[in-house]
Amino acid sequence: MTKERKSRRTKENGPAKGIYNTSQLFNFAQDSYLERTSRPIYAIVFLLPFIVFYELCVLFIRTDVLNQSPILVDTFVWLQKFLGSLGFGGKLAWVAPPLVVVVILTALQITSGKRWRFWLGDVWRMAVECVLLAVPLVVLVLFINSLGQSQRDAAWFDGTSTAAQNTAITSCSAVTADSLPADSTEPGGAMSWKYWVANIASGIGAGIYEELIFRLILICVLMMLFQDVLGLNHKSSIILSVLISAALFSAHHHIDFLSGQPNQRDLFNWMRFSFRTIAGVYFAVLFAIRGFGITAGTHAFYNIIAVSINARFFQ
Repeated sequence: MTKERKSRRTKENGPAKGIYNTSQLFNFAQDSYLERTSRPIYAIVFLLPFIVFYELCVLFIRTDVLNQSPILVDTFVWLQKFLGSLGFGGKLAWVAPPLVVVVILTALQITSGKRWRFWLGDVWRMAVECVLLAVPLVVLVLFINSLGQSQRDAAWFDGTSTAAQNTAITSCSAVTADSLPADSTEPGGAMSWKYWVANIASGIGAGIYEELIFRLILICVLMMLFQDVLGLNHKSSIILSVLISAALFSAHHHIDFLSGQPNQRDLFNWMRFSFRTIAGVYFAVLFAIRGFGITAGTHAFYNIIAVSINARFFQ
């Protein structure tokens, strides 16, 4: 068989033996850390504690104080309303969204044909990886923040913020700790632990459900639209899908897509919109390379870092 035929056969039949196609962009050696942790089954196990924590907070942290600081993530509410229209009501409406996440990932695991074997020791490595992957976003938002501060750009907080608020870290969540009621702080100006827990929970929920909607679902839908319906080539379809999903991801922090009304907690300004669009592209690249689990984990850990830094230094 000639070299040309071998090359053609490799392209038609996939990568050579010993290489396992785990993502849209890269092939990782089978059973390596990168291959294992890209599997949907790993996403389920890794994200399950986050899902349970968010669900418990939504169900049980319902005091009058916390109700003033919204804990529900917009994308979680979207899923609730969609499932409610299908007949999921009452208490089932609260547990249905996490079940959707598990069911989708289970279906992807089955259809992918990947191994179900799981190494428990990989969980802490995934957590460390997510924290490290969140660091570039922290650096980026601090850099953009410094530009805004040097230009005296008060648009970070709608023109009414203090100097401390102008330097606060923007969260990649539709529900942020940027604007809290007057009784949300303890004596001395520190954020109340109740509000800290509420905003940690909302940051975790955003990491899971925003990635579900804007990466796992929306990018797949856009790819089918551009590539299968409109007939664009694969590269153009990927670029358009990533950019559109990132822009919509950023815009939904400022606009309630269901009502079309501005989000009064986070009114539009170009600096925040630009940062979150870049973050959306970053998450899309992670999703293509590392899969849903690492991407959602990175998103969640970035929000946790942002809320914690804001609570410690800027509230």
